[in-house]
Amino acid sequence: MKIYNTMTRKKEELQTIHEGEVNIYACGPTVYNLIHIGNARPICVFDALRRFLEYRGFRVRFVQNFTDIDDKIIKRANEENSDYLTVSEKYIAEYKTDAKGLNVREATVHPRATENIDQIISMVKTLEDKGFAYSTEYGDVYFRTNRFAEYGKLSHQPLEELEAGARIQIGDTKEDPMDFALWKGAKPCEPYWESPWGHGRPGWHIECSAMARRYLGETIDIHCGGQDLIFPHHENEVAQSECCNGVPFAHYWMHNGYINVDNRKMSKSLNNFFTVRDVAQAYGYEPIRYLMLSSHYRSPINYSTEIIEQCKAALERLYNCREALSFLAENSVSGEKEGEDKLRELLLTHKTDFITAMEDDLNTADAISALFELARDINTHINPQTKPSKELCDFALSLYNELADVLGLLYVEKNKELGDEIQTLIDQRTKARKDKNWAEADRIRDLLKEKGVTIKDTPQGTIVVTEG
Repeated sequence: MKIYNTMTRKKEELQTIHEGEVNIYACGPTVYNLIHIGNARPICVFDALRRFLEYRGFRVRFVQNFTDIDDKIIKRANEENSDYLTVSEKYIAEYKTDAKGLNVREATVHPRATENIDQIISMVKTLEDKGFAYSTEYGDVYFRTNRFAEYGKLSHQPLEELEAGARIQIGDTKEDPMDFALWKGAKPCEPYWESPWGHGRPGWHIECSAMARRYLGETIDIHCGGQDLIFPHHENEVAQSECCNGVPFAHYWMHNGYINVDNRKMSKSLNNFFTVRDVAQAYGYEPIRYLMLSSHYRSPINYSTEIIEQCKAALERLYNCREALSFLAENSVSGEKEGEDKLRELLLTHKTDFITAMEDDLNTADAISALFELARDINTHINPQTKPSKELCDFALSLYNELADVLGLLYVEKNKELGDEIQTLIDQRTKARKDKNWAEADRIRDLLKEKGVTIKDTPQGTIVVTEG
């Protein structure tokens, strides 16, 4: 598999530290609010990366943190007359609800910053002992950026250019404008932990370095996140980790592109800010996941009502193929027929195309195209008119589900157990058709559609499709 490495700005063949194993660290949310659709992109994209690596036989250890102490969390707690722990617990639970809705697998480990204070303090102390960090009279500890000669190598900006846009704020005690906080001295009425520098709490960047080291080791295979994290967050992670540990921090860096809303940057001030929950309530979670995978992960994507409707319609086509194929598999006769071996070979070409796309820097867009090509050939060659064998239907259905599962798609159970009212209407329509009362059959069909149930009549019987 080839991955575009942000550090080297080129595609590189994936070579893992331990054969057959992949260690991945993905930056998780700061838990002070519901996640927005911009947050959903890395969550879905790197879940697809994990799924594909596991599909190809790798053992994946996937770590995604929760930042559960931060200025924004403290501010939200004050607004709600609450405390940071209550706020963080609430929004971790909300995150898990949305992640489950998006069909995102739980991380191997979901560490929290507050559960790793000892590891954070140890790392800061090591940096101070090595001369890469210094403390102030206020209990803050800063990283000496100019002591790391390679600072800027991830964002590809030399230190002098970064310094040109920085300035020291009034009352700031930093030695240099580019120095960043490793540890923050506690302000009045703020939560704090004991440390060698007095009461305080961790800086944002250091928590990820400490948790990556604790759960994955001093050098990891892949570090990933949104493009907005390249600088300063990931740049600072590189600096503090490599200065502390004396070895490379991560071999591969993967960053997804931005999301725009109606071709403009998402912003509360522009009134185009949407949470995942907002969109899911209107369209369901799965169209959101589909949108996030429908373009190459490094390309920017645009969200609009029209586009999410298109995603929903595309999923419906994929579901319709599976529903029809499932019905055939249940009602076909065993005994393979002439030419079906060639059909199997044809279907397998789409699996090859799918894998080729995913191995080319996680090209989920082309992988989805391969899935649609598979659906097209299934619809063309495996249908009531061709009278396929049960063996061919089962083979096609297994392959279809296999590829969809790698992308984490088609996970909503469409044909849920029907309620008594729906089943009664279906039975009444079946009787009307038997009696050739076409007007009554059409009336019941339209009534069922209003209730979210679509009826499809085929030579082999009636297919019932419920909206997920």
